Amino acid sequence: MDIQTPTWVKHAVFYQIFPDRLARGSEVAQHRWTANWEDWHAPPTLQGYKGGDLWGVIETLDYLQDLGITALYLTPIFQSACNHRYHTHDYYQVDPILGGNVALKALLDAAHDRQLKVVLDGVFNHASRGFYFFSDILENGPNSPWVDWFRIDKWPLSAYDGSLPANYKSWIDNRALPTFNHDNPQVREYIMQVGEYWIEFGIDGWRLDVPFEVKTPGFWQEFRDRIKALNSEAYIVGEVWQDARQWLDGTQFDGVMNYLFTGPTIAFTGGDRVEKRYVEAPDYTAVPSLSAAEYGHKIQELLILYPWEIQLTQLNSLASHDTARLLTIAGEDKATVKLATLLLLTFPGAPCIYYGDEVGLPGGLDPDSRRSFPEPADWDRDLLEQHRQLIALRHQYPALRIGRYQLLQTDGDIYVFARILEAEALIVAVNIGPETATTTIGLTPLGEGICPNKIVYGQVQVEESKDERMEWSEQKLILRIPARSGCVLAADSA
Repeated sequence: MDIQTPTWVKHAVFYQIFPDRLARGSEVAQHRWTANWEDWHAPPTLQGYKGGDLWGVIETLDYLQDLGITALYLTPIFQSACNHRYHTHDYYQVDPILGGNVALKALLDAAHDRQLKVVLDGVFNHASRGFYFFSDILENGPNSPWVDWFRIDKWPLSAYDGSLPANYKSWIDNRALPTFNHDNPQVREYIMQVGEYWIEFGIDGWRLDVPFEVKTPGFWQEFRDRIKALNSEAYIVGEVWQDARQWLDGTQFDGVMNYLFTGPTIAFTGGDRVEKRYVEAPDYTAVPSLSAAEYGHKIQELLILYPWEIQLTQLNSLASHDTARLLTIAGEDKATVKLATLLLLTFPGAPCIYYGDEVGLPGGLDPDSRRSFPEPADWDRDLLEQHRQLIALRHQYPALRIGRYQLLQTDGDIYVFARILEAEALIVAVNIGPETATTTIGLTPLGEGICPNKIVYGQVQVEESKDERMEWSEQKLILRIPARSGCVLAADSA
């Protein structure tokens, strides 16, 4: 079939925001009714609030635009009784702590004025105990008109007392998260209308939380049809950690959160530095370490897993609110972060920077991965400059966004590939080893006459092995790459 995905996503650089932790807006009037925020700089807790809001996000847009960000992905913002807001109380109201619907409208206007897209997080597999329809069931039992909206086993329900059986289905057996009955046409229609409402409000897409838990046939196909009918360029991306082919057939999602890129990339760049306790899980792993050849094999497998149109709209990241941060995973080894960031920002698909990673914010597993954004005095300026430089390169060269990915060399600790778009080709090379290493690259796969010998990122010694008597197929580049570093080469004419 002819798969259609949003054009803008192929050229986007995303920034993932946990709204409670990016910035407190200067609209202090929004917070006069409460002042019980945790100290901004104190370690985060599971239940405490830092007081970040959408006004703060608006005030950060100039910084993000300067960084080169073109799209925002916000974790849930709807009314809830938890700092992460995956326990939705009201799908039609932005949490008043975040500034309410008026703040979201202001954010959308400010972002769109800067040509920035905004994608929201849709938690449609489950709601919360505070969700109106479920609260009615708790009050009225089997007499509630909403009984069939959830999966009730028997009575009475126990929503809070853990010593008693909950007697209803909940996500991962967490009684705070009652699971919707998606087979109920009323539930289905409710969720469809929520999705449509916020698209009409002005958002640019949905990131769907645990969509694989929704087993009702045709549900996500209908969701896509109705969202795309309102905005054919709306982005629909699912949180699927493993092989997602059943959702990436062109009839459901435009992409998924691409942890099949994340795990191998960390395993390759971090090697034995990776702290296993942060990355060993059924759905996500970055161990054992990978050689250049093994990493190349993983990447080639990934690149043939989905149609190319889908590859270009995958959401690629190195960390998220659900994982430890890369700096901590790698035992504070900054070289790992820089190598992985180079691979992220030169890979097909939309790169996504987790807020704070660009300035060296560390963090272990939840809640530590959700620390508050640091003050400028605490920023790692070297990492920030690397992000700026690589994002700028991605914007400058279309081949880094939509060009094909050509593996050129796996030589010991060296991994080399090219991104090629017609007559434009760039070479990306990394050396994960502890010593300077040399490799030789054939130019034939790049196309007749294309010789990317200009250094546009990193430090590397480049020597051309050619003379006028050589056939083009015999010409080569010799690269001498310093230890634990990477580079990008472009042709002079590019």
